[in-house]
Amino acid sequence: MAEHRTMQRAALLDAARALLSDGGTEALNFPALAERTGLARSSVYEYFRSRAAVVEELCAVDFPVWAAEVEAAMARADSPEGRIEAYVRQQLALVGDRRHRAVVAISASELDAGARERIRAAHGGLVALIVEALEDLGHEEPMLAAMLLQGIVDSAVRRIELGAAEDPARITEAAVSMALRGVLR
Repeated sequence: MAEHRTMQRAALLDAARALLSDGGTEALNFPALAERTGLARSSVYEYFRSRAAVVEELCAVDFPVWAAEVEAAMARADSPEGRIEAYVRQQLALVGDRRHRAVVAISASELDAGARERIRAAHGGLVALIVEALEDLGHEEPMLAAMLLQGIVDSAVRRIELGAAEDPARITEAAVSMALRGVLR
């Protein structure tokens, strides 16, 4: 029974990723989740109490995976500058990943305060990865620089997600250049 519930929950999360990725927040609703998974709509409520709960679970499941991928990319770099570049590049490479696109599709305002705080804490762990590289560079204010650097990444993510006129590779190169020039002064 527990294994069945685990499989159903995973199927619901996969369906939620697909709905968010393909249709944005309006596409994520319990009737659509039920249809995608073959469950009765009332059964979906047995797993999640709200859309926000679905999104919170997606973040709890997917964010550690993204952070591990960013951390692995940074670990392969052989200098603080290389770690900064890997931090930016890997996050932007994840934009096309359905897990990333699903979470980006949800506005933080749809989540309750507790969910927003848990997501913010997880995101803070990602930012902490870059603080060490900035400290290794001798940056005077590594936390401030890390937050601003993440702002560059977030802006590039939004630009790519919007399907901007620029090629995503061009956006990535511009973000990497801005990040490195900004932290290296």
